[in-house]
Amino acid sequence: MKKEEKTKQTCEKIVHAATIEFGSRSYDAVSLNAICGKYQIAKGLIYHNFKNKDELYLYCVKKSFEKLMSYMEEGKEEAKTAREEIRIFLERWEVFFAENPYDRNIFFNVMLYPAEHLKEALFGVMERYDAYIRKQYRHLLSKIRLREGISMEMAVEYLSLFQNMYNGYYQNKASRTGDFSRFIEEHNLKISELLDIILYGISTEEKGS
Repeated sequence: MKKEEKTKQTCEKIVHAATIEFGSRSYDAVSLNAICGKYQIAKGLIYHNFKNKDELYLYCVKKSFEKLMSYMEEGKEEAKTAREEIRIFLERWEVFFAENPYDRNIFFNVMLYPAEHLKEALFGVMERYDAYIRKQYRHLLSKIRLREGISMEMAVEYLSLFQNMYNGYYQNKASRTGDFSRFIEEHNLKISELLDIILYGISTEEKGS
């Protein structure tokens, strides 16, 4: 086996093991010693491929986010209406996380409990994901007629603001209850309903006097 191929396989083994560990518990609860002992990986091999635990974690986060985005785009069904667009997107979202529980936990840990000293680095990793979500918002908004005075970019900003507020609300709720799995279930259940209200409002028209 060529040296390059062996190095690649070693790196893949390290990332696979780290993804399982970071996807099973929080960043703080994972140690390189535990990864080495549990998966029979020499610590020297980890340090040969990654500078430290932080770099390995950031690589796993980036890989999980890229895996999610690739899945969402593969074989994507074209929707005729905004409501159908939301349904298709969230169904694929739920299927991905059901089939990839470690990536799911990494994703939501980044969203809810980002390691304090890695917030800036995580923001950099998530920039591509944020751009992807904004692209999805534009595609969604192209299927409805915007109110007079509301531009596409204004609408995208409103949806992005909603997304941040929504995640912040559940971040606070999850930190109080400590029920991570229940949070994920409720988060995904409510977002479709709330997006529908944001797009179409909570009323049809004013009541007559």
